[in-house]
Parts: sequence; structure tokens; C-alpha cells
Amino acid sequence: MKITGLDVRALTKAAFARFGDVIETQGAELRLINGGTTERYHDLANIDLTGEGARMLVNIFRGKPFALPVDISMLERHPLGSQAFIPLQNRRFLVVVAEDDGGKPGMPVAFLCQGNQGVNYARNAWHHPLISLDEASDFLVVDRGGGGDNLEEYFFDDVIYRIEKL
Repeated sequence: MKITGLDVRALTKAAFARFGDVIETQGAELRLINGGTTERYHDLANIDLTGEGARMLVNIFRGKPFALPVDISMLERHPLGSQAFIPLQNRRFLVVVAEDDGGKPGMPVAFLCQGNQGVNYARNAWHHPLISLDEASDFLVVDRGGGGDNLEEYFFDDVIYRIEKL
């Protein structure tokens, strides 16, 4: 098995656009609501659901922390719906994504998400399962419920992608 290093990039809307949305208040449309007592940061992610009986689920995931180095030996995708992860405790986490290459993931790309940023993986975007850092962390997760097979996993059989530093 070959080990290939992955560099970690800062998460920006432009760099992540081909994989989905960055969920953050910076640059978002601001609307004052409730008589001006509440700021609404409007329309932060494209929640995309398809298939018979599709419905939106709102969950809390608690991710156990990973320690460096982090080995990436598989990626997954959800063909029937997008999947959003919003940190609830202002803790950073890693996101690893890849473009599709003929039905399997291409070369992975790693992003460091700050505690005030979330991500919404586009429907069918290859990504690694949740990678919490530093300590156990809670995330509000918006994804798809309903019938159909909404999980596809791909295990790399000839290479492990390794993240050694942030």
C-alpha cells in the first residue's frame, strides 16, 4: 500500500464551490427580522433532496476526535441528497473531498474548517466521514431521510492518503 501526503488548505467558498457550499455568515445576505431584534443570514446552503419519499432530517452528530496523522482510506457520497455539517461548539474540523473520476473518487483535497464555518456537501460529492479535531464535537447535520440507497462507499485499495500536519 502506497502512502501519499495531503496538504490541508483553508476553507473558502471559492475553493470549495465544486464540492458544495461553505456555511458561514461572512459575505452572506443579512436580513433584520423580528422587529429588528434578530439578524438572519439568509440562504446559506442549497439543500438538495431527490427520490420517492425524500424528507429533510435534522440530526446532531457527535464526532470523536482524530489525532494526526489522519489516514484517508475511503470516501463516501450520497446520490439522493446533500449533507450539511454545522459545528455547534466553535471547534475546527477537517473536510476531505474529491471530484468524481468515472464513478470513483479522484485525488482527495483536504480543508481545515474553522469553528464558525460549516459545509454542505453537494449531492453525489465524494467526501470523508466526519473528522473532528482536538476534542469530541457536536454538529448539526441536515441530510436526507426516506427510501432508496443514499450511501455509496469507495475504499482505496492501492493508496492511503495521509494528513500529517494542519
